[in-house]
Amino acid sequence: MRGIAPSPATRWVIAVVVGLFFAVPLLSTLLFTLTTRDGAFTADRWLGLFDPASAGLYAPIWVGVTNSLILSVVTVVIVLFILAPTMVLVALRFPKLRRPFEFVALLPITIPAIVLVVGLAPVYLQIGRTLGTGAWTLAFAYGILVLPFAYRSIQASIDAVDLTTLSEAARTLGASWPSVLLHVIAPNLRQGLLAASLISVAVVLGEFTIASLLNRQVFQTGILLVSRIDAYASAVFTLIALAFAFLLLLIIGRAARAGGRRSS
Repeated sequence: MRGIAPSPATRWVIAVVVGLFFAVPLLSTLLFTLTTRDGAFTADRWLGLFDPASAGLYAPIWVGVTNSLILSVVTVVIVLFILAPTMVLVALRFPKLRRPFEFVALLPITIPAIVLVVGLAPVYLQIGRTLGTGAWTLAFAYGILVLPFAYRSIQASIDAVDLTTLSEAARTLGASWPSVLLHVIAPNLRQGLLAASLISVAVVLGEFTIASLLNRQVFQTGILLVSRIDAYASAVFTLIALAFAFLLLLIIGRAARAGGRRSS
């Protein structure tokens, strides 16, 4: 295997090419927001985000940001309080169901968002009649959308821990199942739960197709509305969203390295 590994020079070339692939569009967008038609540099478009006179123009984005943050919280709650306990239950009590459960959990990544919307439209028709048409109801669809990413993150932590031994030891000492789950298993799965939560937030903040087709206003649909009036503002908010997603990835990477050092 060592003989077919790329040389350091090849790895640097690949890193530079991939870096330029992502950096060039981002730098071009940044220059677009900072350059006037005369070629001069100005930060007025960035400072204009906080101008009270432009509050009405950017209202769709602020409403979308609020809705997306609420959706992020509800989606993370679904991941932590429904998906994670179910995965622990399968690992402890029904290990033979792991493969079928994994297949179901990874299935949404193979289905295009437009197909999901077609299937979810009748469901959301009934949800709208019973729970209303608030943007928070998209969390049910987003819970399905983030399922493959959250599953992989949590399952990696489950595979690294002997849950059976931990749970049996805690039960032998008299701990109840809720105590075992909260005080024994959850701390050992902290890295996977954190990664699943942050990835879920990043997916929710970047999702557009489902929200647009189901007529819900979120961050990405707000950017689209503002772009029809002010292309510079939409570019600024897009850069801010990408920076936030990059920050989440850094947090996930740092948590992974910290978890690796603790394991060592």
